Amino acid sequence: QVSLVEHGGGSVETGGSLRLSCSASGNQFTSYYMGWFRRAPGKEREFVAGISWNGGRDYYADSVKGRFTISRDNDKRAMYLEMNDLQPNGTAVYYCHAAFSMPDALGGAGLYWGQGTQVTVAS
Repeated sequence: QVSLVEHGGGSVETGGSLRLSCSASGNQFTSYYMGWFRRAPGKEREFVAGISWNGGRDYYADSVKGRFTISRDNDKRAMYLEMNDLQPNGTAVYYCHAAFSMPDALGGAGLYWGQGTQVTVAS
């Protein structure tokens, strides 16, 4: 079992940057494939980025490709999302997600979710 806590949300102007982090507590962090999802006001939750257990593979939604970078530090039991050139449509609650397989991590089908952190991009 793992508990996830997100940090780093906040308000930023269009074109700005933020770095989100996800801290994990519990055992066997390297057992988990990880992902970031977001839910914008009035919309369904959507996939943002995912990363394999060792960081060797990463995946991005088309809408963030080239602007966002996902990474993880297994020694620190942490995952990160570097967000650059943020746009107003990036306003959302961002969630950290953990799963036991890459497909589950990318599809949001894993068991573990953080409580989310708010990102607001002012236009």
